[in-house]
Amino acid sequence: MVKKLFVLAGEVSGDMHAAGVIAELLKARPEVSVFGIGGEKLRALGAELLYDSSQMSIMGFVDVLKHTGFLRRVLRDLKEAVHREKPVAAFLVDYPGMNLHMARFFHGLGIPVIYYISPQVWAWKEGRVKAIRRDIDRFLVIFDFEVEFFRRHGINAEFVGHPVIEELAEVTLPSRELFFKKYDIASDVRLIGLLPGSRPQEIAHILPEMLKAARLLKKEYRAVFLFGRAPHLDDACYHLLSQYTDLSILMCSAYEVMQFSELALVTSGTATLESLCFGVPMIVVYKTGMLNYLIGSLLVKLKNISLANIVAKGLGSSERTVPELIQHQANGMEIYRQARMILDNSELAETMRLELLAARDKLASASPSQKIAEILQEYL
Repeated sequence: MVKKLFVLAGEVSGDMHAAGVIAELLKARPEVSVFGIGGEKLRALGAELLYDSSQMSIMGFVDVLKHTGFLRRVLRDLKEAVHREKPVAAFLVDYPGMNLHMARFFHGLGIPVIYYISPQVWAWKEGRVKAIRRDIDRFLVIFDFEVEFFRRHGINAEFVGHPVIEELAEVTLPSRELFFKKYDIASDVRLIGLLPGSRPQEIAHILPEMLKAARLLKKEYRAVFLFGRAPHLDDACYHLLSQYTDLSILMCSAYEVMQFSELALVTSGTATLESLCFGVPMIVVYKTGMLNYLIGSLLVKLKNISLANIVAKGLGSSERTVPELIQHQANGMEIYRQARMILDNSELAETMRLELLAARDKLASASPSQKIAEILQEYL
């Protein structure tokens, strides 16, 4: 008899994390049928997708309000599919706005819920812990500090390790010599990375300021700017680059940016954690619409917002390993000033690099995907 598993991975990163788990699961249980929401990686594994994760890239309070009708339709379609397909379990990955709603739905049907990658309730919306405690059967977290946080709230969270370590182990990158040869880069140039994000809304707010900073840096240094483009976004998101032909911008993979840059300008999010794993000195940048920022600033209670600083320094620390430039500070001139401080101070850059690499050990896990696949098998 075919066992069906519902999966909801509403973002590109979630699709990647979920696919690692499902790939391991299908090795052991090839008869399992997967359906729900995901992206190209889950689709490649044979998952039947009702919606693609690229359609779900909605962020910020204002954007969610604009798409209320669409989100309601998605929820309705998902629930109809669940009643029709009758899955034996639900595997929910990150994406808390929708996944916590679906967790309650599954709980009401008596279908076990395995939730992977916790909502950041330690940063905001702590009231969500009540829903987590009530509706989720297995709660799998990716940061070790989360175990104690949730224990204090009566939730048995299981630390499985961060998938970024496992995923980076699969990445093959050229040597520095081959990289310079491939792109015809002179050996004496400064390589500065630009990682403006993976969502159109982020890029619209942040890329202009990064490019302004790059133009200022070009006046001071013989620099090549390594640009990490999100492969799932179309050219329209990057139209602004056509106005900066005076810059030496080299399109390459995000991981090449992290491997070869001596400094990276990084939009806050998963990319800061990946950059941490490479030990690349970075400046974390974040900017959103003013209304989103005002609402968020009232709700978020952390001293640091970047995962690089949270992992390196802890939740309650006001210290920082890497600079954070948020909203009004995230402007071309301030990014340029901070970049010069790091580029002109090799001792500061090396200290930053060593602290980031030391923080990487806190994420380690031999194989979170295999571990989670074994947990899913218990429910199949």
